[in-house]
Formats: sequence, structure tokens, C-alpha cells
Amino acid sequence: MKVDELRVLEVDELGGKLKAARRELYELRFKHAVGQLENSSQISKARHDIARIMTVLQERAFGIVAQVAPEAVTVAVAEPKAKKASAKAAEEPAEDTKPKRGAKAAKAKAEKSS
Repeated sequence: MKVDELRVLEVDELGGKLKAARRELYELRFKHAVGQLENSSQISKARHDIARIMTVLQERAFGIVAQVAPEAVTVAVAEPKAKKASAKAAEEPAEDTKPKRGAKAAKAKAEKSS
């Protein structure tokens, strides 16, 4: 479960996921106490899931992050990259300041001396 996936869910859906994650954590702790849990890292994963859900709920409560559809996020992220690339293309190429070696160095010296 990723935070981006959680941000597109409604508050009641998040509440349901939170309840399910807490129930899963309870069951994992019980299994661990009885000795039936084979992979104890599941407990920390369940705790992380709970923390992610609670983070999204708190962000919404404080108005930090508005609900955004996944398509809008993709478009918003893609636009600045396109503008940045077009701005670079409009600029003239800067002169290379890296010292040249071999055939490139000989060619550069010949161009400078001409």
C-alpha cells in the first residue's frame, strides 16, 4: 500500500482500510504470541500501513494535501519537465570548459590558433 494510492481514496474508505489494518495487526500479534507466525516482519509492515493511512487522514484534517485524482497528478508532474526541456533547447549551447585530451584536444588547439 503506497501513500499515493491512499490519497485518492475517500475518507470512509480510508477508515475501513484503517480498521482492517488494525485488525490484521491484532491477529499477527496474537499469532506471534502463540508461536504460529512464521514471518515476524509482517508485524512491522502492518504497523507501517497503519501509519501511512493515519498520515493521509491527518494531512486531510489539517488541509495540507487536497484530494487529487491520479490523472491530475501525472499531468501536473509531466508539464514542468516539458517546459524545462524546451527552455534548455531555446538556449544556445554553452562552451565546454572540460579539458580535452587526445584527438579532441588537437582539433580544439587547431581551431583556436586559426
